[in-house]
Amino acid sequence: MTLLSSETHSGAIDGSAIPTECKQPVAQRTVSPKSSPNANLNADTDARQYENVFTDLVAAIAQRLAHPTNPTATHFSASLSGESSQFTRFNGSKVRQSGHVCDSQLQITLLSAERTTTAKVPFVGEFETDWATAHRAIARLQAELPHLPVDPYIVVPVASRPGQSREVRSGQLLPAEAIAETLLAPVQALDFSGLYAGGLAYRAYGDSAGNRHWFETPSFTLDYSLFGDRPNQAVKGTLAGHRWQLADYTKAIEKTQQQLALLARPAKTIPKGCYRTYLAPAAVGDIIDTLIWGGGLGEADLRQGNSAFGQLESGEVSLSAQFSLSENFERAGVPRFNALGEAAPTQLPVIQQGQWINSLVSSRSAKEYGKASNAASAAETMRAPVVDPGQIREHEILSELGTGLYLSNLHYLNWSDLTAGRITGMTRYACFWVEAGEIIAPIENLRFDDNLYRFLGEGLLGLTQAQTFLPAVGTYERRSLGGMWMPGMLIDQFRYTL
Repeated sequence: MTLLSSETHSGAIDGSAIPTECKQPVAQRTVSPKSSPNANLNADTDARQYENVFTDLVAAIAQRLAHPTNPTATHFSASLSGESSQFTRFNGSKVRQSGHVCDSQLQITLLSAERTTTAKVPFVGEFETDWATAHRAIARLQAELPHLPVDPYIVVPVASRPGQSREVRSGQLLPAEAIAETLLAPVQALDFSGLYAGGLAYRAYGDSAGNRHWFETPSFTLDYSLFGDRPNQAVKGTLAGHRWQLADYTKAIEKTQQQLALLARPAKTIPKGCYRTYLAPAAVGDIIDTLIWGGGLGEADLRQGNSAFGQLESGEVSLSAQFSLSENFERAGVPRFNALGEAAPTQLPVIQQGQWINSLVSSRSAKEYGKASNAASAAETMRAPVVDPGQIREHEILSELGTGLYLSNLHYLNWSDLTAGRITGMTRYACFWVEAGEIIAPIENLRFDDNLYRFLGEGLLGLTQAQTFLPAVGTYERRSLGGMWMPGMLIDQFRYTL
């Protein structure tokens, strides 16, 4: 029985389907009008216009700050984040909300040798309007800069390698007018809820040292759930990519339907204790996300004693040789350049075969702690995480599990003891009790509390050959980009406390 495969919860997209660069300039690309997120919006033309206006703004800022009357700032940086996105929300297999968002924000930072200050202003893609807004912001920043406290670890722009880049990805998205019909047709007889978000997103950077970067990508995410007849009976799924494929969507719905049918069986209460456990890729992603956001993979957290990986970094302990975690920007769909305009390595191993290799080091931490920067983000969190696959084949998942728990998703994850590496959380969505390789029943929710040095160490029995792309589906401030590639994971004696 293989319906709970490693791709169950996500429309996996092969790395070959994510082109690294469009060789033609944006304005020369041949794009069907139906690929636009809105019939009245030429997203390609707008993106090229925004790119040109941003380039002119950076040049204008440089000229303004080079004027002899400028008494304070000697350096500057400017970054742009924007999107042209269609959002459609579904509930009960009906459209409940639909709209188009075209939004951009310009961030300007002025720096002297000892101080720095930042302002964020709207960006509309018209030079006269945007320059007037930027000029006023610069005047305010210049006035306040001399009065700010000294920052001993300030990082001023310097020419980096590569100092200039332009990455423009191609794609084919659903037209706005086709979203409702396309998504609802296969689920008319089901209780379907979710959010479709898709369109063109762009990020840009320029500074006083001459660094210039532009990143542009069309993409979509569909974060959805199917609900059963009983309370708390739901299956969650995600689908993402740069090209909409109806066959991928249909396949994803069919798999979640199969899981929903299994949830109709009477639920089984599992006593607290230790059980052999299979974590589907989405559940692995939930754990890795917790490690990334607060686990302390960065140099600053390690040096300040706020990391779960202190013992691993010092060499006191190791993890399983089967476990490797790295950043891979070739597969991520996010820009390599950070908020300082530095381009990260295409690939950076963090943990390799259970051994600590690299922390994430921002230029600020490099200056403070005397360690070479690897162009990490200011927060020193991973932007393109990948966990290496293993040897378990898709059709072997349940037989390898044998008797134990199959967990599709986790939630409410947190650290029960950060520096000791103890992590806790709850089961959620389509979790099952399995006996002799066969699904017996869905389970009532359980709380786990275990040590990452154990379940990623001696307790790690294996990983699946297949990796699943788990998209970032956040829309706070703006639509998130990228995601993570995760295999499924088989763990011995995973510990459940409640």
